Amino acid sequence: MLHQNKLKFVYGLLIGLFVFCSGCIEENKEIKQKEKPPNIIWLMAEDISLDLACYGMKAVKTPNLDQMALDGIKFNNAFVTNPICSPSRSAMMVGVHQVKTNTHNHRSNREVPLSKTYLPFTKLLRDAGYTTILGHYNVRGKGRKTDVNFKHEPVGEWNGKDKFGLFDKFDTINPADTPFFAQIQLNVTHRGDWWNEIRSQSEHPVNPEDVELPPYYADHPTIRLDWAKYLDTMEYMDDEVGMLYKELEEKGLYENTVVIFIGDNGRCNIRGKGYLHDPGLRIPLLMKWPKGIKPKQVRDEVVSSTDITATILDLAGVQIPKYMTGMSVLNDNFKRNEVYAARDLWDEIEEKSRAITNGKWKYIRNDKPEIPWDAGQAYLEFYRPAVHVMRTLKKEGRLNNFQKQFFENSKPKEELYNIQEDPFELKNLVDNPEFVAVLEEMRDKTLMYDSDMKPISDVYNPVHASAVDLLEWVKIEKPALYQEMLAGVEIGFQALTKEHSQLNKTN
Repeated sequence: MLHQNKLKFVYGLLIGLFVFCSGCIEENKEIKQKEKPPNIIWLMAEDISLDLACYGMKAVKTPNLDQMALDGIKFNNAFVTNPICSPSRSAMMVGVHQVKTNTHNHRSNREVPLSKTYLPFTKLLRDAGYTTILGHYNVRGKGRKTDVNFKHEPVGEWNGKDKFGLFDKFDTINPADTPFFAQIQLNVTHRGDWWNEIRSQSEHPVNPEDVELPPYYADHPTIRLDWAKYLDTMEYMDDEVGMLYKELEEKGLYENTVVIFIGDNGRCNIRGKGYLHDPGLRIPLLMKWPKGIKPKQVRDEVVSSTDITATILDLAGVQIPKYMTGMSVLNDNFKRNEVYAARDLWDEIEEKSRAITNGKWKYIRNDKPEIPWDAGQAYLEFYRPAVHVMRTLKKEGRLNNFQKQFFENSKPKEELYNIQEDPFELKNLVDNPEFVAVLEEMRDKTLMYDSDMKPISDVYNPVHASAVDLLEWVKIEKPALYQEMLAGVEIGFQALTKEHSQLNKTN
C-alpha cells in the first residue's frame, strides 16, 4: 500500500510538473507572439487635405477610412513640414525637417548624396530585419513614388556613398517577408488626366450641387464640378484602402499589421498644395493596429509628419536617432507645442516663406511678399480650373473681399490667424493691437526655428521646370486649347507633355 501511495505521489508530481511546464510553454509562446515585431504599412495618399467623411467633409463617401478611424486613432492636428510633395517626402524619409537636411527646394539636389549625418529611416528598418517594400495600390497601375531631394534609387542597397537604394523590392507583400515595412502610394487623388475617367466610371459620381465650398472660393458651376471630381477620386482611393485590408485578411496578416494613413501634402487647389495655409499643411492621419492599438481614439495634440517617421521606428523596436526632429506619438511623454513649416522653390517660382502652427494660432512670414500667391506658375496653369475662373470673375468685379485676397499683386509680409475661431484663415490679425503679444511670440519662435533648422549645406542644384516650355508651346501652337484652359477646362497635361516631348525628339 505504501509503495502504491509513493507511486501515486510521484505520478501526481509528474503530472503537475507537466501541466506547469505546459503552462510555461504556452505563456512563453504568448510572450513571443507579443514581442513579434508588427508589420507596418504607410499609406500615402497624394494631394489631400482633411477631405474624408470622418473629418466632416460634405458630399463624399469614405467608408473604409471612416472605419479605420473608428478602429484606431484619428489625429485632428497633423501637419506636414512643407506643402509640396518632394520636400515633404524628404522630411519624412529622413525623419528630419527638410530645411535642416537641405532638401527643401522642390526636385533639387537629386545628384547630391544625403549628408553622412543622416540616414533614410528605411535603412534603419532594414538593419533591424525588416523587408522594405515600395509599392502602389492603384488599379491604374502607377505609383512607386519616392520623390526625395537627395541622391537615391528606389530599390537596392544603401551605404550613402556609392549605393543609394531606399527599399528592398517593389510592390508584392508576402507573409514570408514578415516583418515588413511597405510604403504604398495612393496616387489617384493627385491631379491628372484620369480625373475625368474616374468620374465617368463612378457608379455614384458626386453631385456638384451637394459640395460645400470654402468661402474663399467663388460659387461657380465649373468650380463646383472640379471639387466634385476631386471627391470622386477620394472615393476611388477609399475603395483601394478596402482592397488592401481584404488582401491583408486573405494573407493572414491583418491582426499584426499597423496601417498608417496620411496625405503627403494638402489638396491641389487654391490655398492648398504649395501654400502655408491650413489646406496646404494640415493632413489626415489615421493609425490602426488590431493587435496593439485601442479603437475609437481621437487625439487633438499637434503632430508633425516627421513624428510619423519616428513612430514607425518605435513600432519596429528601433532606437530613434538623436538627429531626428520627429518624436513617436505612441510614447507616453509625447508632446509637441507647434509645427514649423517652410515653403521654398517650386518649379520656376523662387519662394521663401516660413510658418508656425500650434493648432490654435497660425503665423506665416513671407520673406518675398512681392511674389503673389497667384504667381502664374506654369504647372499650376494646367491644374487649377478655379484659378482661371476666379481671375475672370475678379476682372468683372464679381469676387468678394475674401475671394480677392488670393489674387492680389503681392502678399503680406506677415500673417496671423486664430484657426480655431477662423478655420478658413480669412482675417489676418497682424495689425490688430489685441494680438501683439501673440504675434511677437510666434514671430520669435519662427526665428528660433530658423536658427535650429539651418541647412547643413548651401548646395543648390535645381532642375528646369518642363511645364514652363510646355505652357509656351500650348499658347503658340494650340491657341484654341489655351483659351479652353482660361475658361477652366483641364486640357490634359500628361497627354500634351507626351506630344510635346515626341515633337522635340523628332526635331
